[in-house]
Amino acid sequence: MKRIPFLIMLLLAISFTNAQNTAIGFNEKLTYTASYNMSGVLNDIAQVTMETSPVKTSKAILLRLKCTAVTYSKWDDFFKIRDLYESYVNPKTLTPYLYSRDINEGGYYKYMKYTFSHKSGTVKSLMKKKNDYQENKTVNINSGTKDIVSTIYNLRLIDFNRMQVGARKSFTIIFDRKETKGQVTYLGKETINTAIGKKECYKLAVGSSDKVLQGSNSNLVWLTADANKILVYGKFKIPVGNGELKIKSATGLKS
Repeated sequence: MKRIPFLIMLLLAISFTNAQNTAIGFNEKLTYTASYNMSGVLNDIAQVTMETSPVKTSKAILLRLKCTAVTYSKWDDFFKIRDLYESYVNPKTLTPYLYSRDINEGGYYKYMKYTFSHKSGTVKSLMKKKNDYQENKTVNINSGTKDIVSTIYNLRLIDFNRMQVGARKSFTIIFDRKETKGQVTYLGKETINTAIGKKECYKLAVGSSDKVLQGSNSNLVWLTADANKILVYGKFKIPVGNGELKIKSATGLKS
């Protein structure tokens, strides 16, 4: 069975447009508890953090999107996770220029870097594994294809107030040098209790063409129905189990 990195199984379960960014600022930090169902019991196993920051280059200021997943210490002996995902994007459109993924899960290590050339429709990639293995490869991509991190943040640019219940939007992610199709279905508004208060939310169902996400409406996310549209809760189901993502704290919001 194809190996599914921990943070990806969470993020695919919460994942397309090039709309203007009015929701995400330069100093945002969202912290979550990731839970996984083991033998019928939901256990809190890791902390997931999503952060933004400005990065100045010789030509422009980019927005850095950083996602990390770290197991709580009591789980390290069982299955230690230290994952880092970063995407450097245009702060106005969230179009990615550079992406990197550095994962270490239970002794499995992999590094991947993408350099996007949207004009030529290509991505230059560098992959590293243990034992100094290294491989360079150029991949063709379609217009609008993004990495997993910038895709997640782009979800927050959708104007859900203009969508009818049941309406869908599609997206394409490049992962492990292959394009994966996905879609999000708007299910309406719902108010839920969270660690940062009671929130009216947009409720969404997420699906993918590669069958990583299982079942009809089994992968659900709740985004706050305000200008920030932050993720506050998510439920996912994949071939090896199911779990949840719950917000712990949110700081540096744009509005």
